[in-house]
Amino acid sequence: MGLNGEKRWRSTLLCCFLFFLVVAPAAAQTADPLRLEVDAAVLVDAGSGKILYQKNADQPLALASMTKILTEYLILEAISNKKLAWEDPTTISDYAYRISQNLSLSNVPLRLDEKYTVRELYEAMAIYSANGATIALAELVAGSESEFVRLMNNKAKEFGLKNYTFVNATGLNNSDLLGMHPAGDRQAENFASAKDVALLAFRILRDHPEVLTIASIPRKTFRPGSADAIKMDNWNWMLPELVYGYEGVDGLKTGSTALAGYCFTATAERNKIRLISVVMKGRSYAGRFQETKKLLDYGFANFEREELFPAGYQAPAQTSIPVQKGRAKTVGIATAKPLTILIKRGESGRYQPRVELETEQLTAPVAKDQAVGKMFVTYDGPEVEYLTPEGPELESVPLVTTEEIKKAGFFRLILQAIGTFFTWLVRQIRKLF
Repeated sequence: MGLNGEKRWRSTLLCCFLFFLVVAPAAAQTADPLRLEVDAAVLVDAGSGKILYQKNADQPLALASMTKILTEYLILEAISNKKLAWEDPTTISDYAYRISQNLSLSNVPLRLDEKYTVRELYEAMAIYSANGATIALAELVAGSESEFVRLMNNKAKEFGLKNYTFVNATGLNNSDLLGMHPAGDRQAENFASAKDVALLAFRILRDHPEVLTIASIPRKTFRPGSADAIKMDNWNWMLPELVYGYEGVDGLKTGSTALAGYCFTATAERNKIRLISVVMKGRSYAGRFQETKKLLDYGFANFEREELFPAGYQAPAQTSIPVQKGRAKTVGIATAKPLTILIKRGESGRYQPRVELETEQLTAPVAKDQAVGKMFVTYDGPEVEYLTPEGPELESVPLVTTEEIKKAGFFRLILQAIGTFFTWLVRQIRKLF
């Protein structure tokens, strides 16, 4: 290689070095503007499931005790369906007992010769992430943890989770279950993506909002006054009363294993805005809370719930709908209530109304406030993504008729029929010529 060629080669190497030094980090920062120190994360509007921020949100990762969000859902569903009651007593199996004695895991000690109420076990699970208590509840609901895991996977499929595997009710690695693991091999662990976990949180908050009643308890004593009394400090240290207290946080579930790292699914409400955040494979116990704070700060600072269109609004493209056999040929349609959604601050002008009618025309008599369809919005910007297909519908409002239209009298109906006939006849003649 000549001197000039060597210089060109060195220049090329220098350019490549400068690219990776300057351009590549800038690109990474663009991909993740919050520069979260976690492997995956997502931030979601709890009202609609609209995704506000995501990082590697489709990648399946071990989710540790965030698994218990799904376990809690199934228990709350059983209570709602009257299959269980909060004060129902239950005994403890040898399996649940043996797991509960391992205090290197999160646990409250259970006894074989004692009965525990559903409420006691649920509080231990939701506040203290007690694994023996979780297994006892799973067995109570389904007869065995194996059957409960089948219910978990069925429910995950029903919800529309996409990247998941559930092998136990707790989120522990199967190696911690003393050879009694209900599914998978000895080293298996539950996996799901950040979006999947957010969807679990979205569904439990929507279907069983009472979950927050217990999830928000900062500390409680299990079996106070007994030999088994144990103080349960909530592992969610972002509850306002605890170490990393954050205004508005009232749930939902932490998790950690060697494989999962440090995970956290949070929910917080401020100014009528409820957000759901998920961070997975954080670097440290405190780090998951610090990264969650970044997510929630971003959400509350950059988004607002705004009334885009008031009640009684008529979309310019569709202010009325035809009426057959009525005293009037059309009836006005308008929104039944304000259309209020979560949007990025300052972007209200980027939303336009979109009407979807259930029918092209009505037949008299027509009642006032009769439902005829829905009004949605279209956004002049990047495509909006939701956790579920019905997300856009959760950001819509009903369209209703603005007045009553009575059925026309006999002679009016005759005249309308004649008019309709001649209109049809003229159209046929025009087709011929």
